[in-house]
Amino acid sequence: MQAKKTKGTRKGFTTGACSAAAARAATIGLLTGKIPEQIESLLPNGQRVTFSVIEGFCDARHAHAVVIKDAGDDPDCTDKAHLTADLELLPEQSQKIILAGGEGVGTITMRGLGLEVNGPAINPVPRKNIQDNIQEVAEQLLQQHGLKVTISVPGGTEMAKKTLNDRLGIIGGISILGTTGIVHPYSTAAFRASVVQGIEVAAKQGLKTVVLTTGGRTEKFTIRQLPNLQPACFVQMGDFLGPALDAAKQNNIQQIIIGGMVGKLTKIAQGEIITHARRNPVNTQLLADIAKVAGAPQPVCESISQNETARYAGEVMQELGLMDEFYRELSKRVINTLKSRYPDKFDYSILICDFEGQKLSEYEEHR
Repeated sequence: MQAKKTKGTRKGFTTGACSAAAARAATIGLLTGKIPEQIESLLPNGQRVTFSVIEGFCDARHAHAVVIKDAGDDPDCTDKAHLTADLELLPEQSQKIILAGGEGVGTITMRGLGLEVNGPAINPVPRKNIQDNIQEVAEQLLQQHGLKVTISVPGGTEMAKKTLNDRLGIIGGISILGTTGIVHPYSTAAFRASVVQGIEVAAKQGLKTVVLTTGGRTEKFTIRQLPNLQPACFVQMGDFLGPALDAAKQNNIQQIIIGGMVGKLTKIAQGEIITHARRNPVNTQLLADIAKVAGAPQPVCESISQNETARYAGEVMQELGLMDEFYRELSKRVINTLKSRYPDKFDYSILICDFEGQKLSEYEEHR
């Protein structure tokens, strides 16, 4: 009997790799008069992979091809998207390849992404990969003529609403992404890169403050609390506090505001800058120590240390009327962790909310 395949291990392909395959198929159609049903395409990492072409047509001046993105076991909002390439012959414009964005591909509106403002959100590596695939099959054609290739994604405008593109100044559609061409299952690399990119965009806008949040709920909370800050200041760091602070340091950010709930903040207070739940559990003895400093009696401190959740500690301290003291001490310890790694680099503010997104505490320290 065949062994059952482990769930969550199948690799997929990026929007960039699928766009390049569609562009290659359309180019072959322009050259031969027929769009192939299968296309072997070059990935940015040097591999060659065969893609199915689900739709295509061509004539002497134009060609059209569509490849469906398969994200493997890392499905996101672009999984099953129809990456579409439309080619147009540019007579007597030798060696010219013009890359444009069509329906569903975002437009760049802010500096900081390494792309031309008002141009299509097609990242540098996918851009080169598309051009490389065209040049491989159209070398002779390009000696006399040029090509305009328009990448589009039907439905991309709706897909983009599930991304952080608007925060990065990308409007009207998704980004064409991918550094290797391959999507690794549940990869953290893409999320980590988006955190760094968000901070770089804020810095390019001349902003000196970033608000780092652990998720959507805490981000909405901080946006309500800080209405005067520009949208680019807010960066969902998830579990990647360390990479976020490294990027802030490299980009001369001056103020760090962290918005979070008690559990994630306790992880930071205990000295962690990667706060994923699977790494280390919340140190409830640390919470008991904080409760003691805040004035809780010994039996309460012991109950906190023996419980498994940080939420319990907050609820007990609220019942005792010591919530403000407890969260102030927790915030101080969070900042101490940060200052030990980044001494005299940032001003800090800590905003704490509950599970309903309601404010529990605010604390700040300046250099």
